[in-house]
Amino acid sequence: MKIHNPFRLGLLAGLGVLVALLIGSAVGDLSSILTYLGAAIFLALGLDPLVTWLEKHHVKRPLAILITLVGVLGIFAGLVFALIPVISEQVATLTRFITYILIPRIQDNSLISDISTALPWLQVETVLDQAGDFIVDPTNISSIGGGVLQAGITVATGLFGGVIILILMVYFIASLGSLKRGLYQLVPASKRHGFISLAEQISQSVGRYVMGQVTLALVNGVLSFIVLSVIGIKYAALLAFVAFLGSLIPLVGTISASVLIVLGTLLFNGAGWEVLVVAVYYVVYMQVEAYLLSPRIMARAVKVPGVVVVIAALTGGTLLGILGALIAIPVAAAIQLILKEVVVPRQNAL
Repeated sequence: MKIHNPFRLGLLAGLGVLVALLIGSAVGDLSSILTYLGAAIFLALGLDPLVTWLEKHHVKRPLAILITLVGVLGIFAGLVFALIPVISEQVATLTRFITYILIPRIQDNSLISDISTALPWLQVETVLDQAGDFIVDPTNISSIGGGVLQAGITVATGLFGGVIILILMVYFIASLGSLKRGLYQLVPASKRHGFISLAEQISQSVGRYVMGQVTLALVNGVLSFIVLSVIGIKYAALLAFVAFLGSLIPLVGTISASVLIVLGTLLFNGAGWEVLVVAVYYVVYMQVEAYLLSPRIMARAVKVPGVVVVIAALTGGTLLGILGALIAIPVAAAIQLILKEVVVPRQNAL
């Protein structure tokens, strides 16, 4: 239909822009929900190969889903139990320090005298007076309280989001087959066969990628626990969990976890030869993972060129943070499959 009236054309164009803005605003408001859905679907597709493997070994699907979820929850439970000794010991140490050392030294002014002697250029009494005035000011008290409240809300939101993702993941795993069949019915019958083939390849690619990344993380976690235990590092289980969780993040996860573990070794064991040994071990391990383990494991999972992996991970991390970095490589593999199975054949047919 042709529109000859300029007013009608402008009105329709304005309405189109308004609708686009409303859709964009709605997507922005639903960004958290969409993130939860994306993470749940990604995890469901990643765990589906394990469920399918259990089904092939004569385990009914509900029981296979239960076994898989128990394994996932066991990992997080292990992390919590690894954190409890560290937190309890540090809290007890801090309480003893405040009760028996810090408070008595503040009461007899010996702490201020020691600081003044060690740092004569620092006017301790002036700094304390300024700090007291800052704390007493009602405006600063409200800002400090607001910051603490905001930090608490952020932590609570993260925990709530984790629970929501876990619940959605359970539903998606349980109904993944029916969801796929319903999606396939929406495709025209003439193109349904090709669409099903492509969708199954993408689904399997995502599952293989998640399993490959988890395998790398398990290798790093187990080796870290063995090496740290042999060296005699405190809280080796906790630091090994840090290595495991870090390796789940592509590209920067292993190096970030390695830095945290070296700093943890320095904090828990003090400056000594252990810190140097741990640092050298992780430098060597990162080379082995980058050039030996990761190429062999990921070559069987997703056949994506290395430069595409780097670009995809950087782009996904910039757009969606950690979640974007996790799903970027499977998305890149899916785009590569679409180009190979759809775009290239059409171009060849022209």
